[in-house]
Amino acid sequence: MTVYRHIQEALAYIGQKSTVSPEVGVVLGSGLGEFAHTAADPKIYPYADIPHFKGVGVEGHAGRLVLGRVGNKNVAILQGRCHYYEGHHINEVVFPVRVLCGLGVKKILLTNAAGGISPSLEPGDLMLIRDHINLMGTNPLRGANDDRLGPRFPDMSDVYDKEIIEIMKEEMKSLGLKVSTGIYAALGGPSYETPAEIKMLAALGADAVGMSTIPEAIAARHMGARVAGISCISNLAAGISKKPLDHKEVTETADRVKNRFIDLLNKIIPRL
Repeated sequence: MTVYRHIQEALAYIGQKSTVSPEVGVVLGSGLGEFAHTAADPKIYPYADIPHFKGVGVEGHAGRLVLGRVGNKNVAILQGRCHYYEGHHINEVVFPVRVLCGLGVKKILLTNAAGGISPSLEPGDLMLIRDHINLMGTNPLRGANDDRLGPRFPDMSDVYDKEIIEIMKEEMKSLGLKVSTGIYAALGGPSYETPAEIKMLAALGADAVGMSTIPEAIAARHMGARVAGISCISNLAAGISKKPLDHKEVTETADRVKNRFIDLLNKIIPRL
């Protein structure tokens, strides 16, 4: 089918330039892209050069695939993502993660910037995602299934790998970081949520809210990868915060916590 063929074409292009076989994949969300600069022996591919990758149009997303090494692990890092709200088809949104799986990645760490809903969360916290609520109105598995990619009805009982979550908790404690876990909800965006919508999400059990990540998690699980997720709480959600929401706050908070974030990933990835 078309998606499978497009994956093979992207893999062929990447394979012409690098023989690295990555074990771990990382997707870097808004303002968190600086981690990619810490990878050893990097091979860099702008998304614009990779067949069927879409460009990114949001501040804080560089739009590059970086193959390199973190500790003892070969890694494939997506430095930024395209978003459903930019007008892309959902299959295009998850395509880079599918390519990571095609490269041989078995464990994928998804990161994002999110609004805090739970009263226990503050801007600058790093929340480990233990489950999600998909309110984006779409699913990347909609349509005909290609059995070469994964099963028609993949189980989503444990989207976020419990063993990896425990590793992340241990490393957060070793760095003296506050350990928070929670449920991440995603809406389609790009407008921020209303206070009424935040009250609804709180009633549903959501601890944080954003506009990404969930489609990638579904696609990665569909292809058999183990998934983990970290939300950088960049602001308090509408109705909780007393000031208007602004994307500038997202990038400013991410910049403030980037060293903690980088230190954490450098501790986690060698253990995956």
